[in-house]
Amino acid sequence: MGYRTILAVVDTAENTRHLDAFVAQLAQQFSSHVIGLHMETLAAVPLVAPMEIPDPATVQAVQDVAHKETEESQRVFAEGMTANGISSEWRSFASSVGYSAKSSLQSARCADLIVARQHASFALSDSRADIDNFLYESGRPVLLIPNILTAPKPIRRVLIAWNGSREATRATFDALPFLKAAESVEVFSVDMEDNDSQTAALAGSEIAATLARHGINVTVTSQEKIQGVAPHTAIENRLADTSIDLLVMGAYGHSRWWEMLFGGVTRTLLDSMTAMTLMSR
Repeated sequence: MGYRTILAVVDTAENTRHLDAFVAQLAQQFSSHVIGLHMETLAAVPLVAPMEIPDPATVQAVQDVAHKETEESQRVFAEGMTANGISSEWRSFASSVGYSAKSSLQSARCADLIVARQHASFALSDSRADIDNFLYESGRPVLLIPNILTAPKPIRRVLIAWNGSREATRATFDALPFLKAAESVEVFSVDMEDNDSQTAALAGSEIAATLARHGINVTVTSQEKIQGVAPHTAIENRLADTSIDLLVMGAYGHSRWWEMLFGGVTRTLLDSMTAMTLMSR
């Protein structure tokens, strides 16, 4: 079992330069075929007061800039994959709705894993404003590369943020190829409560037993609820205490998933994290 088809979100040439090395390492590890996906958003038509007439020259200038970015992104992606001997292909589409387009979703839904890079500014550029819908609707696990990681490294230690939810379960099983290849995996049980089947102290033991049957070297750590300590703070502290290469967690929130990733609880986590993060919904 592995990620035989990886879809790389190639939104800008700058991000592609950083993303290529990570994608190439994953492709070599799992013998993957890599699809570079770029969506060129059609320029909005500006209006000129007082008659509100579309300005064709401005529209063309904006579109020319976007197309130049597309060509540069393709060049950087192709060079990176060729240099590493990776089987790859380029898919570029133009649409007024960008990554929300049906064409991009079809590509994403046929991939084993989506890889995207976090922007250093945490701000969505015009070309990425609709990636939230793309990621939310894809139904596939997403591996986020934090902007502070400048070079790939082997994934030896994995931390699973476990709260027994559907999202956490989905993320855990989507991460199986990484878990099997890792030297150690820790199920970090956080924000759990006593129930009829088990106590909070034993939460995570059943999923750990399941993972052990896959031959995974897994341990369980339980974080009891502490008043005033939010779950993301507990995870953050655990990441700081240990040398974690990959965090596995469920993606929570509403349909604007990308907005959630860079806002609220998860943004707090990503602001200071040093590990790659696999998220599923």
